[in-house]
Amino acid sequence: MMQQPACLTPPPARLLVETAPSSPFLFTKSSASHCRLAQTVTATRPPHSDWLGLATPPGAGGGGGGSMAAAAGSMAPEEVEEALGLFTGIGLSEAKARETLRNGALSALLRRAVLQAQSALGPALDKATGTLLYNAAARLRDPKHLGFLVGYIARREILTDLQLSAALEYVRNHPVEPLDAVDFEQACGVGVCITPEQIEEAVEAVISEHRAELLAERYHFNMGVLVGEARSRLRWADGKTIKNEVDLQVLHLLGPKTEADLEKKPKAAKARPAPVEKQKAAVVENGEVGTETRSLLEQLRGEALKFHKPGENYKTEGYVVTPNTMALLKQHLAITGGQVRTRFPPEPNGILHIGHAKAINFNFGYAKANGGVCFLRYDDTNPEKEEEKYFTAIRDMVEWLGYQPYAVTHASDYFDQLYTWALELIRRGQAYVCHQKVEEIKGHNPPPSPWRDRPVEESLLLFEDMRKGKFGEGEATLRMKLVMEDGKMDPVAYRVKFTPHHRTGDKWCIYPTYDYTHCLCDSIEHITHSLCTKEFQARRSSYFWLCNALDVYCPVQWEYGRLNLLYTVVSKRKIIRLVETGAVRDWDDPRLFTLTALRRRGFPPEAINNFCARVGVTVAQATMEPHLLEACAREVLNEQAPRAMAVLEPLKVTITNFPAPKALEVLVPNFPADESRGFHKVPFQPTVYIEETDFREEMDKGYKRLALGQPVGLRHTGYVIAVQNVIKDPSGRVMELEVTCTKSDVAEKPKAFIHWVSEPLACEVRLYERLFLHKNPEDPSEVPGGFLSDLNPDSLRVVPNALVDSSVLSARPFDKFQFERLGYFSVDPDSKEGKVVFNRTVTLKEDPGKA
Repeated sequence: MMQQPACLTPPPARLLVETAPSSPFLFTKSSASHCRLAQTVTATRPPHSDWLGLATPPGAGGGGGGSMAAAAGSMAPEEVEEALGLFTGIGLSEAKARETLRNGALSALLRRAVLQAQSALGPALDKATGTLLYNAAARLRDPKHLGFLVGYIARREILTDLQLSAALEYVRNHPVEPLDAVDFEQACGVGVCITPEQIEEAVEAVISEHRAELLAERYHFNMGVLVGEARSRLRWADGKTIKNEVDLQVLHLLGPKTEADLEKKPKAAKARPAPVEKQKAAVVENGEVGTETRSLLEQLRGEALKFHKPGENYKTEGYVVTPNTMALLKQHLAITGGQVRTRFPPEPNGILHIGHAKAINFNFGYAKANGGVCFLRYDDTNPEKEEEKYFTAIRDMVEWLGYQPYAVTHASDYFDQLYTWALELIRRGQAYVCHQKVEEIKGHNPPPSPWRDRPVEESLLLFEDMRKGKFGEGEATLRMKLVMEDGKMDPVAYRVKFTPHHRTGDKWCIYPTYDYTHCLCDSIEHITHSLCTKEFQARRSSYFWLCNALDVYCPVQWEYGRLNLLYTVVSKRKIIRLVETGAVRDWDDPRLFTLTALRRRGFPPEAINNFCARVGVTVAQATMEPHLLEACAREVLNEQAPRAMAVLEPLKVTITNFPAPKALEVLVPNFPADESRGFHKVPFQPTVYIEETDFREEMDKGYKRLALGQPVGLRHTGYVIAVQNVIKDPSGRVMELEVTCTKSDVAEKPKAFIHWVSEPLACEVRLYERLFLHKNPEDPSEVPGGFLSDLNPDSLRVVPNALVDSSVLSARPFDKFQFERLGYFSVDPDSKEGKVVFNRTVTLKEDPGKA
């Protein structure tokens, strides 16, 4: 049935392979006449993967800081026209060619590829070859292999996109030259000849396997199944040729389509699933949680995120490969045994907030999900702002969320090694001592340092003088010679600070910066996945650059989106202002969304972890409503918080016909949905207290609780009460009710049952609402007067004389209860003997008025 062969036999001619410079770094002069780093052949910003972390290919546009200028903007008109002619000559539309020109990295690579191909095939290239050249330039991660791949395309040895994809995968997995040509050709199907007979036989075999289904369903059968299975048998066969053969053989088997074949296939009715129990919130153990969506650990399995495997850092988009990379990775694997290693690196200068909870879950959770370990590393490089209480609080919160660090380390543990490396960086000509003031180097277009090219020996002496305290603060810094992705030039590595360090004392008066410290500490600890929020993407180039400039193991930095909440602020500076102005009591005020505040308010750690799981780990920033966190709290507390009864605004009720001479004991289930979890006893006597709002003298339409002429049931007692007399004070306020009671099995069924207390304990109850009135209190367009002008005057209501049943007598701080019909409450640390204080965590149901 086949007419033409699908043969991939190469022609005999061979081309000289163009190679990129062997050095891993290429320095060029920019328009501002200063040195700019270009990684490998080009200085493209490290690209981003489709879901999380790394890179837009050079062809996808994107902004590459200072290192990826728009080519068309810097070319003369005749050069633009020449490039347009070159690109349209390989089949690109003029619009696509102009779009390509806007990407300096891609246009440079594509020009190289086209010129190399033209030198072998002549100036006229067919569209198929042009498409392969474009895809090679756009998708190639390491440009030094471009000439190698173009040679195969020009020799007609790579003919299909399928082969090109295999070739790109091969060079990605083999970053060190020279490549094994025989192994490469075998992996890419070079020289493989697929005959018409082979395609015919493969399709016949697949159709034979599905013959019965085809005859039954005829043209309603999914023909894509046949094409896919045939392609799996003949990897390098042309997909279009296989499809044509499938169509031909199916026609031969079934004959032409009938009217019935042309009718749309009726959709099968979906079977209604049997009712299932609502999923229960799981207890967290080291962060593993069960939710209605996939658990966090399921989301963090390595395959789900498409992260690199330990030791395969070089397979990551944008990762810089040097001649020593593979040897360093081999040493790394020998030390770690191939184990995933992450780290959570907070600055110990404030309390962790809800956004940190996502970072904790991601770093510790990813390690746990993949059989690895996670370090808790304090980034203690700024002694002016660090306090011991923050170190303690951070570890407490990590452990409260259910995680145990593999090791607790400090950046200061490595100060000696970092200083030694700084000297080496100077010796290698990659760092210099600078005397520009802080205000001079701020922003994205600061003037170049006049000290950038000072002699190495001079910088070494001056850096030693910095260490010895011979310069005042701000008089000298050590700067690294690179341009970051956001255009920031020569970031500072060390600065002078005459502040004693909480761990090293007065040993140092120079301290390293985040840009210098972070990647090197990751290297020392052999971190495999350095997980950061998106704002650190602009530092990724310096991360790779610094490790490679010092020739040390280079981990991979991956970025993910921050987690923010509406109706709150989490900035340390702004929380301090709230405390100073008396708007909140301290960092753990339950109206804040610091982790200590959430714990104090009564949010279980499981709820916070569940919330992070539902938000998910994506590259986009997530800004969530607080009520989503509250919903997670309700789910967990419903399973964890035993029931009790409390009355916030008590109204005395006397039962005039109490059925016993002394108090009765009522058994109340701790969890009504599961009585196997036990009961507690509550006294029931002639005097009880109910909520003031549960009584009205006059009934309104729809009112179902206690009123004159309308009895109600008392929960758990088995009695119904009816009002006989209303006692008021001189002002007319109701002070007491006299009622009679009737057994519920003989009384008419009441419209409602209300909670009550008897022989209660006095307590204080604190009811919380949102701290701010607007969703974005820091946004001047929403709140022109600033966040302090947006405070909600009703964010806290204290009920000083509430009553609660005696079952909570032995409660301790942070114990949690569901007060029936009122909400979930937690014991506050302010509690003292004789006066328990409760914080309302959340109401039983979401307030419908909340947006």
